[in-house]
Amino acid sequence: MGQLPGRIAVVTGGGRGIGRALALRFAREGATVVVSSRTASDLDAVLTAVADEAGAPGLAVVADASDRDDARRPVEEAVARFGRVDVLVNNVGGTVGRHHDPFTGDDASFEDTLILNLTSAWWTTRAALPAMREQGAGRIIGITSVAVKQPVDGLILSNALRAAVTGFLRTLANEVAGAGITVNAVLPGFMATDRMRHLIERDAAEAGIGIEEQAARTTAAIPVGRLGDPREFAAMVAFLASDRASYVTGQSIVVDGGLNRSLL
Repeated sequence: MGQLPGRIAVVTGGGRGIGRALALRFAREGATVVVSSRTASDLDAVLTAVADEAGAPGLAVVADASDRDDARRPVEEAVARFGRVDVLVNNVGGTVGRHHDPFTGDDASFEDTLILNLTSAWWTTRAALPAMREQGAGRIIGITSVAVKQPVDGLILSNALRAAVTGFLRTLANEVAGAGITVNAVLPGFMATDRMRHLIERDAAEAGIGIEEQAARTTAAIPVGRLGDPREFAAMVAFLASDRASYVTGQSIVVDGGLNRSLL
């Protein structure tokens, strides 16, 4: 039996990369997975894999996290279909458009990135809290970035807003702990995802070097010498979602192969 038997777990941004790995890990641990993404074809592929892992179908919700009503729908549909929501993973984030130097652009890039990172997490969390309070238990987990502890060059908006999300989660943790709800952030380092490949390609183009050379430079900064596997990251999140982590709350846990050099 897995760590999450009978749990209802909502994963936003679950169509690809880390979100997909989370959905599959939760299914393997015995949870019923509700996964959302803007892209229906990605969700179809994830649900097929979830069914293979769990022997039972999950629930897909096509939703745009930058829209308030859409952002709430995965949680609302989970409660409507299953009567509860035990785990909420806010996995939507990143930057919108080109943000290497946002001060030379218009304000839309900042506003869109603010909504994608912070506001969407606010909306989904508000949707989940009433059910969790009524149950007397719940897990809220925010996927942010190692940039919270060690900012990544060239990602100024993402760095700033991931830190804002962490402040929101840390404050919320104390406010809901008495209701049996834990709140934590998990900070991925450089993971082998489409997003990471895009950043390596961007940096290679700006440095005027080949993609393989830039990839080598990127991994050279990681003590374990490689990019992370999203499945390794999902294992940590699954632990935090389980009963075994019932005394862990208000934490920002880094999963980065040693990339972050800070003491805390």
